[in-house]
Amino acid sequence: MPPTRVRWWILSLLFFATTINYLDRIAFGVLIPEIRKDMVIDDPTYGRLTLAFEMTYMIGFLIMGKFIQRFGSRVGYAVAALWWSVAALLHGLAKAPVELGFWRGMLGLGEAGNFPAAIRSVAEWFPKRDRALATGIFNAGSNVASMVGPPVFAYMVVGFGWQGCFLVTGSAGLVWLVVWWFSYRLPGEHPRVNAAERAYIVSDVSEAGNEPVVGWFEALRRRETWGYALGKFLSDPVWRFYSYWLPIYLYDVRGFDMKKVGWVLPVIYLMADIGSVGGGWLSGFFLRRGMALGKARKLAMLVCAGCMPLAVCSVLADSPILAIALMSLATAAHQGFSANLYTVVSDVFPRPAVASVTGIGGFAGSLGGVMFATWLPGMLVPVVGYKPIFLVFGLFHLSGLLCLHRLMGEFRPVATGEASPR
Repeated sequence: MPPTRVRWWILSLLFFATTINYLDRIAFGVLIPEIRKDMVIDDPTYGRLTLAFEMTYMIGFLIMGKFIQRFGSRVGYAVAALWWSVAALLHGLAKAPVELGFWRGMLGLGEAGNFPAAIRSVAEWFPKRDRALATGIFNAGSNVASMVGPPVFAYMVVGFGWQGCFLVTGSAGLVWLVVWWFSYRLPGEHPRVNAAERAYIVSDVSEAGNEPVVGWFEALRRRETWGYALGKFLSDPVWRFYSYWLPIYLYDVRGFDMKKVGWVLPVIYLMADIGSVGGGWLSGFFLRRGMALGKARKLAMLVCAGCMPLAVCSVLADSPILAIALMSLATAAHQGFSANLYTVVSDVFPRPAVASVTGIGGFAGSLGGVMFATWLPGMLVPVVGYKPIFLVFGLFHLSGLLCLHRLMGEFRPVATGEASPR
């Protein structure tokens, strides 16, 4: 009998969870003009509210990663989704900035569980040759949210107010939670998965037997963990910078109005979607051609990282069309790089440890984002402008890939108690 395709249904749930996760996240920035009609939020207060989310999101990676490792994908993802959905709902009941800041912090803490749970779920449901593609597909949900969120919120706020927008997105997370709880089981326990699909999922010979247990503290001692974490530390800030500063750059430097930005940003994020799926497909293509796992992943990441020095030259282009094309290349290349970077955790670590290591890397990426995409640009843009910052960011992915290569070696699967490769 041909294999069933339940794994793709599971992947669709990961995609929708990521989309809802990002809709909850970006709603605040989109709705802030309406929120200011009901409460006083000046620029310093807005900065503190944003920082409340960023700090708890960063810490949440460590907490949620450990929690998901302990209780598994089904329970861990359910708890994370419940937490962030309730926090999103309660945004709509806030009457003062301090209440809003508290729920922003609670939202960040819960949303940190999305990627550790999703990456672990992919590792449980897909063989290694398909994991980067699967990761690229669910990760595309973040870009879909960035494309559809602003116009949807602009339409909803007219009829429901800004409070109603938070109630709708939070409720969507709770609906997803119910579907997830009744849909997710491990492949070996799922009643709709036949023997052929189970055999395909575990078709990697190295995963056919029992996997070693790698605890959270042991993972921290591994060179491979720090290779992944440094890759996130140096690549995540680039995406955060584009997310936070690109709209302001288009307004202040390029002279775009709201109408132009309204069509430019969806185009840029659409290309990011294509890059996310394409980057994941590329390493799978290399694997299917017989290339070694580590070489295939690194080559795909090198292709993406190699695009960044060219892409950041968008700030040097006189033509706005060329600038937009290069910015689109930057977001696409980052997401292709990210799809493979997320996947290397399940390439190297046993599946029970994937959530914890992903959480450690997420913490490092968020720390880099706070430093290089929030704090430093706020200080430097008024002094040196945007060009030097964009151009320096063109080297971050290549630097992260070099750190990953030096510390992770050939992506040899780790075994408990084994010394890290030199």
